[in-house]
Amino acid sequence: MGKINMTRVVLGGLIAGLVINLGEFLLNEIVLGKKWEEAMKALNRPPVGNELMVFFVLLSFALGVFAVWVYAAIRPRFGAGPMTAICAGLIVWFLASLYASAGIYAMRIFPGDLLLYGTAWQVIELPVAVLLGAYFYKEP
Repeated sequence: MGKINMTRVVLGGLIAGLVINLGEFLLNEIVLGKKWEEAMKALNRPPVGNELMVFFVLLSFALGVFAVWVYAAIRPRFGAGPMTAICAGLIVWFLASLYASAGIYAMRIFPGDLLLYGTAWQVIELPVAVLLGAYFYKEP
């Protein structure tokens, strides 16, 4: 097995992170913005401000890099290509979205519909992000 091309992982990961950021903005600001405001108010918390938004943007770029790294790591076993990228995206979805949302739902921190919408959105968003990021991943 060859070494992972980390330069290409970062390049593809930043592309994937951009897709994730755009998707999360569309879902959580445009579509669910009011519901998130109400949920934060119910918890007696201020609305999400710029500082927290920057944190989420950086976190999404890191998730994109990690997701493309997962693709690069499983590629020798599954083969290069779209199906492997989709598998990597689903692995990351399970670890980053489904697992976290299930725990938050069990603790009744946020309304279940918000968690369901986000988890359902990300089961598409993350594989698509990895698919696009993996396109830029090449091994020497």
